[in-house]
Amino acid sequence: MEKVREMLRLTQQESVAMSRLNSVPSLRAGDNSSFYEHFILSGIRVDRVQPGLVSCTFKVPSRLADRSGKLASGAIANLVDEVGGAVIHEEGLPMNVSVDMSISFLSSVRVGDELEITSRLLGRKGGYSGTIVLLKNKATGELIAEGRHSLFGRHNSKM
Repeated sequence: MEKVREMLRLTQQESVAMSRLNSVPSLRAGDNSSFYEHFILSGIRVDRVQPGLVSCTFKVPSRLADRSGKLASGAIANLVDEVGGAVIHEEGLPMNVSVDMSISFLSSVRVGDELEITSRLLGRKGGYSGTIVLLKNKATGELIAEGRHSLFGRHNSKM
């Protein structure tokens, strides 16, 4: 743990807080989301949902920033994964698994900037689905990242 603290430049207090993470209880009764999902998605606002489209707004929090105060590329990848998967999710069925993601990082945003995240279904063939996720700076309209996300799920028939 000492090497990790040095590598991440954690204070003793931050290190103690991290050591407790594997015992985090559910956030809400009946909520099966993990600490990881809560960490990434906390603060995201779903603005619009329709078949084949999910549109969200997200204010960049400091917990997802890199050392220069910009949204970390790993956080962008996680947003592409989560919002890309949400556009094809069907209530009552298990989540599909990511097969492939390709992300073009085109610009950056800082902590406090607001993002518009849009995910569209490109197509579906059997259990395979393809989505495209666009992350834009809401104030300027500048494209921050474009992600292509392929998912697979074989679900039993409801018959």
